[in-house]
Amino acid sequence: PAYEHYANSEGDAGKGRPSLADLHSILKPDPGHLCAPASDPQRSNGLPEVSSEEAEGEPGKGPVPEPVRFGWVKGVMIRCMLNIWGVILYLRLPWITAQAGIALTWLIILMSVTVTTITGLSISAISTNGKVKSGGTYFLISRSLGPELGGSIGLIFAFANAVAVAMHTVGFAETVRDLLQEHNSLIVDPTNDIRIIGVVTVTVLLGISLAGMEWEAKAQILFFLVILVSFINYLVGTVIPATAEKQSKGFFSYRADIFAQNFVPNWRGPEGSFFGLFSIFFPSATGILAGANISGDLKDPAVAIPKGTLMAIFWTTMSYLVLSATIGSCVVRDASGSLNDSVALGSPGCEGLACAFGWNFTACTQEQSCRYGLSNYYQSMSMVSGFGPLITAGIFGATLSSALACLVSAPKVFQCLCKDQLYPLIGFFGKGYGRNSEPIRGYVLTYVIAVGFILIAELNAIAPIISNFFLCSYALINFSCFHASITNSPGWRPSFRYYSKWAALFGAAISVASWFPSSITWWEHYRALIAFGIVIFLLGYVLYKKPDVNWGSSMQASSYNMALSYSVGLSEVDEHIKNYRQGQLGACLVLTGPPNFRPALVDFVGTFTKNLSLMLCGNVLIGPRKQKMPESCLTADGHTKWLLKRKIKAFYTDVVAEDLRSGVQMLIQAAGLGKMRPNILVLGYKRNWRTASPQSLEDYVGILHDAFDFKYGVCLMRMKEGLNVSRVMQAHADSATLTSVQQASTVFQSEQGKKTIDIYWLFDDGGLTLLIPYLLGRKKRWGKCKIRVFVGGQINRMDEERKANHPPLLLPTPAPPNQPGPPSLTICLSCSIKRFNDLIAPFRLNDGFKDEAMVHEMKQGCPWKISDEEFDINRAKSLRQVRLNEILLDYSRDAALIAITLPIGRKGRCPSSLYMAWLETLSQDLRPPVILTRGNQENVLTFYCQ
Repeated sequence: PAYEHYANSEGDAGKGRPSLADLHSILKPDPGHLCAPASDPQRSNGLPEVSSEEAEGEPGKGPVPEPVRFGWVKGVMIRCMLNIWGVILYLRLPWITAQAGIALTWLIILMSVTVTTITGLSISAISTNGKVKSGGTYFLISRSLGPELGGSIGLIFAFANAVAVAMHTVGFAETVRDLLQEHNSLIVDPTNDIRIIGVVTVTVLLGISLAGMEWEAKAQILFFLVILVSFINYLVGTVIPATAEKQSKGFFSYRADIFAQNFVPNWRGPEGSFFGLFSIFFPSATGILAGANISGDLKDPAVAIPKGTLMAIFWTTMSYLVLSATIGSCVVRDASGSLNDSVALGSPGCEGLACAFGWNFTACTQEQSCRYGLSNYYQSMSMVSGFGPLITAGIFGATLSSALACLVSAPKVFQCLCKDQLYPLIGFFGKGYGRNSEPIRGYVLTYVIAVGFILIAELNAIAPIISNFFLCSYALINFSCFHASITNSPGWRPSFRYYSKWAALFGAAISVASWFPSSITWWEHYRALIAFGIVIFLLGYVLYKKPDVNWGSSMQASSYNMALSYSVGLSEVDEHIKNYRQGQLGACLVLTGPPNFRPALVDFVGTFTKNLSLMLCGNVLIGPRKQKMPESCLTADGHTKWLLKRKIKAFYTDVVAEDLRSGVQMLIQAAGLGKMRPNILVLGYKRNWRTASPQSLEDYVGILHDAFDFKYGVCLMRMKEGLNVSRVMQAHADSATLTSVQQASTVFQSEQGKKTIDIYWLFDDGGLTLLIPYLLGRKKRWGKCKIRVFVGGQINRMDEERKANHPPLLLPTPAPPNQPGPPSLTICLSCSIKRFNDLIAPFRLNDGFKDEAMVHEMKQGCPWKISDEEFDINRAKSLRQVRLNEILLDYSRDAALIAITLPIGRKGRCPSSLYMAWLETLSQDLRPPVILTRGNQENVLTFYCQ
């Protein structure tokens, strides 16, 4: 076994592996096809070689340098931790603790972490489901679960990351603005300063990103070290005795009373609700995919993504819980910041917890004018820390690193999505530059989106937008994994042992459950609905367009499993006449040959079977199996694509046989599945029966007898101009060019107007003669046509028979028409009879003066010929066909369609040439399409409701 044979998902093993024909054919194998791959110690160990594209440089130049690759620590864990430790950690977590209390803050953190942990497990499972390339989350999901889910998740996730760039940049700009405000150095005003600083900052970050992944990784390491130092600085600050200045701002070091007061919630302002704060906090837990988004830059993504992502979630969760508990134990909710508010213990008129520590913040608390404390001062961590500037540096590091990670992630995901061309008008952004194929155009687009949201200049307004899209993405990711698991998708085989499909379902459920409650106002509820609508639109677009990609979609597996389940379930359902009456025909086996050769026959059956019943296009390849099997393999896919392009809902199947009749017998016996087996054989009229070989004539009529033997109904179609257009169009054996052939137009594709569909129900065949035209008349193109039903009978019993045949057979018009009787004949009956006799003259034995033994011997050698006895026995039936043709010419010359009950010739009593003469006479000189139909003598109509 060789590695490269299994690296291509399409199953092409190249020239290294011999074909099946090489192994068992008696022919001598092609030596060039059996050349073994060159020995390579790496390959023998199951490791991939460097691709030719990477190994060879441009002509005249040195080899292309190896792209930068990262391990699980530097490439995933640190990157995820930096993206999680964002602006919310420093600037909003203390404020959330003040609002929700320590207990509910921990609940918010754990709820968010539950969603992200389960999503992390799902992403880990996806990343171990096969070889991972660039494209991040989008590539992982689309290649494992299909383009329908991957495309929608990829586009939403790329947009959410672009907005996250704005959120983290606004957090950075807000901190810089506060520093400028403390020193009375505002540029314009507080709001516009955030916009100015934010735009300048994101422009600098764009420059760092364009410098390449190596520079970006070095910057991330620097930011990580700064954040760690700031954490240590904060924890040290919590145990240092508080100075008078810090006490005036509400910091009193660890106090049990402060912990007890801050343990319970104290809701304030428009965001003062559990889910309102959840929507603000949740973006701080969404950086878990930062490592997966650069999957193409990792040394071993299948190992790095699970290990690095889950470790990052664990350590950042610990940091959030510790920070919430520690700052909630040290700082009161309200403080004035004024040193003049210190009082002696037990002073009268002092209210609040700070009174026990010698500070009176009663006035500002009652007036709601306190500038400090957890509920009012976003920079509480900086105030508590041992050295404030280090916290400021940590804020800078966290915000800038998260913004930089999102700025890198969004274009990487979007670039892969653009290259796959699942959505229109985005291919321009798929071009890559440099050795790492950097998506420079994607960087610019992300920059433009980020600038647009930076102009909002309000962190609490941007965060809920991100929550909506990230919760949506996580719900889709988890549900996709669950869907792939329960459908037993053949492309879903993750090796990550901690994945559980039920955990994935739970993660999807709580993501959806948190989605809409996390919207605070009615506008935000509408915003959540808009996000939901965008997801449904993106998913529906890919499902509708069906892009020309095949990555082993779980949707495909689900469709297969559902079809299999329902097909097996049909075996338990008893057949009923209503299934026919409602138009649910069992199935039609249509002898089209190559479907593009007989488009009218395909369109006719496709019109009345569409969305109602099964249609199978059968083709018999006549000749030796060794010669015809390659043709079958080569053209089958092309014929299926031709049907899809023509919007015909049908299956194509072919068989290889020595002659036409034996091939049709194979199709009649083997086509279909369970209860979904054909019960109607549809074929075209044999126009050349007079000049064709006698054996082909025998085979054609024999096919009709075989159909009746297998209890099939038969539908035979004749058109004046014929059905086979293969002479008009060149035969295309190449499946690639077959679908590009111009689609021939037929009468069944055009509007029929106010014509008539004339049904000549001449024999009680169970009702199939009526059913097919009736179903055709229900279609839009034929809806204006009036259905007329003609039945045979005696003139003196016309009223009685009309009453007996009047609907309730679900036909829209009564039968027969109201004419009192047939008009005068326009064709001399004797002329018609002479024409019929001339038609069969070449096939007569003329055995009138020969003895019986000689006649029998002549019939044995020429069974298709008509003896005088057979001619006499069938004289009345022959004259009936002549008379019927005259009636058809008088009544139905201008009809849109003529449907007639097909006459049956008895085996052994009606030679094939005589039978074909009947069909020829019955349908000759008619301009509209003629459908000769015969049911299998079992009811397909009923007027009872039970």
